[in-house]
Amino acid sequence: MRSKLFAALLLSVVATLASADHITCKVVGVSDGDTFTCLTDAKKQIKVRMAEIDTPESKQPYGTRSKQALSDLVFGKQVAVHVQETDRYGRSVGRVHVGDVDVNAQLVSQGAAWVYRQYSKDKSLLVLESQAKAAKRGLWSLPESDRMPPWEWRKAARDQRQEKREASSAPVTEKRPAPAVASSSSSGYSCSVRKTCGQMSSCGEARYHLNECGNRRLDGDSDGVPCESLCR
Repeated sequence: MRSKLFAALLLSVVATLASADHITCKVVGVSDGDTFTCLTDAKKQIKVRMAEIDTPESKQPYGTRSKQALSDLVFGKQVAVHVQETDRYGRSVGRVHVGDVDVNAQLVSQGAAWVYRQYSKDKSLLVLESQAKAAKRGLWSLPESDRMPPWEWRKAARDQRQEKREASSAPVTEKRPAPAVASSSSSGYSCSVRKTCGQMSSCGEARYHLNECGNRRLDGDSDGVPCESLCR
C-alpha cells in the first residue's frame, strides 16, 4: 500500500516539474521587445522574459519597433514557452514558439534583438545575428552610434543614477570668504591692521580700508561713504 502511494506521489511530482518546464498560454500583453504577459487555460497570468536575447530599451533607438516586432509575432496568439529558469523578478525565462516559429530566433533574424552574450547557449543565434547585421536589417540599419547593446545602455543608466545619488548625499562644504590679504598702497596704507573710524588719520585712509581691505564696518549706513565724520 505504501509503495503504491509513494509511486503515485512521485508521478505527481514528475508531472508538476514537467509542466513547469513547458507552459502553453495566450499572450494578452507585450511590455517591450523581449517581455510579454500571457494567460494559461487555468486563467493564471504569467510574465515571460525571452531567453538568450535582449532588445533595445524603450528609450533607446529602435526600442518601440522591437516591441512592435514581438507584438506582431505573439500578441493574441497561443504560445509554447520552454522555460529555462525563473529570474529574480519572478518571470519565466524561456524560448518561445508560435506553431513552428521560434520567436526568439525570429526576432534576432529580423534585426529586432541582440543575442544576449552573457546568457546565450544557442550558437545558431549568433549566426542569425551576423546575417541580420550583414543585411542591415532592423536595428542594424541604424548608425553605429545608435546601436549600443541594451545591457551596456542599462549599465550606463545605473552608473549615472548612482553618481547622482552620491552627489546628492555628499556633505555640503560651507564656503567661507577668503581672509583679507595684507596689502599696502603707494600712500603707505596697509590692510595688515583692521582699524576703526577713530583710528583713521584721514578720509583717504578710510576709503582705502573700505574699498581695498573690505572693512565694511566703516560704512555703517551702507551708502558707500566710510567714516562720515572724516569724509563729509
